[in-house]
Amino acid sequence: MLRLQKYLALCGVASRRASEKMIQEGRVTVNGSVITEMGVQVDEMRDTVAVDGEIVRPEEEKHYIAYNKPIGEVTTVSDPEGRATVMDKFTDYPVRLFPVGRLDYDSEGLLLLTNDGEMMNRVLHPSREVLKVYWTKVSNHVTPEEINALRRGIMIDGKLTSPAFVRLIRENTFDTVLLISIHEGRNRQVRRMVEAIGHQVVRLRRVGFGPVSLGSLPTGMWRPLTAEEITALKEI
Repeated sequence: MLRLQKYLALCGVASRRASEKMIQEGRVTVNGSVITEMGVQVDEMRDTVAVDGEIVRPEEEKHYIAYNKPIGEVTTVSDPEGRATVMDKFTDYPVRLFPVGRLDYDSEGLLLLTNDGEMMNRVLHPSREVLKVYWTKVSNHVTPEEINALRRGIMIDGKLTSPAFVRLIRENTFDTVLLISIHEGRNRQVRRMVEAIGHQVVRLRRVGFGPVSLGSLPTGMWRPLTAEEITALKEI
């Protein structure tokens, strides 16, 4: 017997946390009955579970993808405003994939996709402190004092961010390029941290997610993760 949200994660529907939200929204049925409370257990051999009317079963084969998201795509399965989503490239993919976390509409770079809900849940859990690395082009000249402020932590919405790893890549009078690594996932966090020290983000590209690097993957293209990358993710 498995808890319903864990079963949904094993099916590749979503992470456990996102699955709990689906249950609360009344989108999940077990043997035809709508379930809206946590704690329900299912027998994967006997019970029939459906999400939005579609029966779901555990995926036997797990898939792990690295995608170089371009600016102008939303990181959702569908968008009510009709905007392009990161899933548009995977409509013909043999299994149902889900993005691991989010990347802003006006940001670009590395996004992981998978049907392994359990791995997704582990990687996104705040206690794992998985580093995300951002190539960040910032307006004007950033001073050493401002860089040190990012390293110490920035106050956002009354709460101090965790210290960031910051490396200066290039600087001139008109802009500065920083490599900023954080493990938190607050909404538009890097942009808001930069704004807090008096600058604007001109361009933001995620180049690393835990053990996975963007490398030379072209914009709008994807590749399967290597066996070494998958093993490293699972060991997080």
